[in-house]
Amino acid sequence: MQATRSIRLPRKLSACRLIHNHSILRSSDPSGRTTSFGFRTVPEESKESLVKGVFDSVASKYDLMNDASSLGVHRLWKDSFVDTLKPGRKGPLRCIDVAGGTGDIALRILDHARENYADRETTVEIVDINAQMLKEGFTRFKKTMYHNTPQVSFHEANAQELPASQFKNDSYDLYTITFGIRNCTSIPAVLSEAYRVLKPGATFACLEFSKVNNPLLSTLYDQYSFTVIPLLGTILAGDRDSYQYLVESIRKFPSQPEFAQMIRDAGFSTGGDFDGGAWTDLWGGIASIHTGVKI
Repeated sequence: MQATRSIRLPRKLSACRLIHNHSILRSSDPSGRTTSFGFRTVPEESKESLVKGVFDSVASKYDLMNDASSLGVHRLWKDSFVDTLKPGRKGPLRCIDVAGGTGDIALRILDHARENYADRETTVEIVDINAQMLKEGFTRFKKTMYHNTPQVSFHEANAQELPASQFKNDSYDLYTITFGIRNCTSIPAVLSEAYRVLKPGATFACLEFSKVNNPLLSTLYDQYSFTVIPLLGTILAGDRDSYQYLVESIRKFPSQPEFAQMIRDAGFSTGGDFDGGAWTDLWGGIASIHTGVKI
């Protein structure tokens, strides 16, 4: 069951729509099902709160840590991601950006549509399960021309159970999720919800860390990930454990062909199982862009 309710906002937030949708948490899982939390195996019902704890901890330093841990490369990947989608090229879009709390993808979508196609009608609904991340995104948008306009809104909701009364069937032209789906308890549930809310012919697009195929690059990347990134978490954010989890979660994510099959299993049409088909590798597979079309 999914429950939703509106929460009275502090005065300083009332200029932008920040809507809170809360799940009724299950107290136990009689099936005893488990899932991964980094390299740990945990009960399925525990993962959501564990991930929430991670992002509560890192929210205020999230962009700084991404810059430090990737030497700014994540910005180039996000630019490529949005450039590939070309929002606004065929007219205004209604977009939903899931796990998009900090707002950087939404801002890129709106800027791309405006700067390239003079489109000021495209809208983005930013959805995240974590209120702290949404606050970071709200603050970012207060510095832009899109603040307090119909082009952007913020919603607290679970990607696995988007409230159907608010996120209706066949409603969106573009669904994006960036570096977020691997943190969800059930990837198939997220993909099923993405399929539900998209219009027929609309696009699902995911940018996520992936599998490096070159053995030498893979070894170097592992050494960097497991030594440098947690150390930077300690130095810059005072939080080694959260960044250790983020590194481990990348290693637990399915390979490119496996994830492509999951997208097809949800009902989407994709290209073939190769780089340049169902997915596009970035930097040798450190990250990949996956797309699918609702049929």
